[in-house]
Amino acid sequence: MAEEKIRLGGMALANGVLVHGPTSWACAIRTEDGELKVVSQRKRFSGAAIESPLLRGPAKLLDAMALLPQIRRALPEAKLPFQRPAVMAAMLGSATAVRLIRGSTNIGPAAQELLSGLLSVAPAAVALRGSDVAAYHGAEHISIGSYEHGEPRAKEHERCGSHLLAPLLATTAIGNMLAARAPAHIRTPVRLSAQLVAVAASTEIFGWMVRNPEKPLARALARPGHELQHNLATAEPTKEQIEVAEAALGACLQLEES
Repeated sequence: MAEEKIRLGGMALANGVLVHGPTSWACAIRTEDGELKVVSQRKRFSGAAIESPLLRGPAKLLDAMALLPQIRRALPEAKLPFQRPAVMAAMLGSATAVRLIRGSTNIGPAAQELLSGLLSVAPAAVALRGSDVAAYHGAEHISIGSYEHGEPRAKEHERCGSHLLAPLLATTAIGNMLAARAPAHIRTPVRLSAQLVAVAASTEIFGWMVRNPEKPLARALARPGHELQHNLATAEPTKEQIEVAEAALGACLQLEES
């Protein structure tokens, strides 16, 4: 009987890799002078126990975001991908462009939502292409994928968050179009609720895609994310970058299994 693998997630940094499991996390970085530093801790919040379909998707997102302050305190040298000025500029430009599109009377509601969704991806694209983030993203996939499958894997991974792109854009667009029909005095809370439901729905769709990769619909929904991974979000890592990812993986597994 095959050994059951611990379900892991990860995040690429500009100088390292974060790997996290149900209860623990580990971050490994390569400092400017070439030193390998690794820190691992227990999670203060874990979304793994949340089973409600409406809550488990947002809980998983909160789970990952809650790690960032811990990482900053435990490993100040870690360079988060969105800290760079170019990424901050992209976020500001994206938010400005979305406001202009939503306020336009020359663009239909469906087109507004599609363009807004695509623009919202721009800061992430800038972050992934900057510095060594794309290569560390590839190293993260190689280390986690090789552990999960018990054999060497490529820089693309079937559970990468990029596969959420198509479901999230679709569910967000539908939710925002419905929210736009709400009375003006409740439109803001309705829009926020719609975004929460969109995250929940897209993560449930993503889970179905992972469980049914042979289905034509699953392949179609995964295609944009695969192309994003292959052409933009990942790059072939060096041996030194893979060493960093494997150090994070090993430290996380050590805590999870203790």
